[in-house]
Amino acid sequence: MATTRRKTSARLFIVKIELVDSKPLIWRRIVISDHASFATLHHVIQAAMGWHDAHLHEFRVGEQSIGVPDPEYDNPDRPTAIEKNVRLNRLLGTGSTFTYLYDFGDSWEHRLSVEQVRQGDDRYGEGLIAGIAGGERACPPEDAGGIGAYQEFLERWEHDPYGKETEDLRTWAGLDFDPARFDRAAAGAAIDRMLWNGWVK
Repeated sequence: MATTRRKTSARLFIVKIELVDSKPLIWRRIVISDHASFATLHHVIQAAMGWHDAHLHEFRVGEQSIGVPDPEYDNPDRPTAIEKNVRLNRLLGTGSTFTYLYDFGDSWEHRLSVEQVRQGDDRYGEGLIAGIAGGERACPPEDAGGIGAYQEFLERWEHDPYGKETEDLRTWAGLDFDPARFDRAAAGAAIDRMLWNGWVK
């Protein structure tokens, strides 16, 4: 598992991320410091899944919306908490479940579950830790139209792999795209690079 660190505690959340309604299930398992902000979690999800961070996003923990406030989308009766100001350990613990919505047009909904909270061992020292512990299947291509459109794409891929429409979709997705492949090493490297370069705090 790739890890990166900065100064502070070494208590860790083990979090499973599932792309809702994906069949077969697209999932990732990450490790992240419990004191990380929801802004950091957003960036780790993007890197772990394989998204490009090109669209709006929102966390929902119970009735609380967390993200980047936007007057166009916010409910004035339930204002959005600023994600960089909210730490995971303020709202989450073992067994917590919550959602992460990415791209308000395509509506990619992710279900997150805190499977375990544990103490980091001495080899990590103190600091902000994030890493990828597992996963299966590729992230859908950006702007694929949402989970329904992506499932239709997978059906064409399976039942008519050489059809004209399938070929067009494969060209658009990238000729090296393989829906069954998850590159764990690449996801881990992306998280490491992001944290070491100071792109998130």
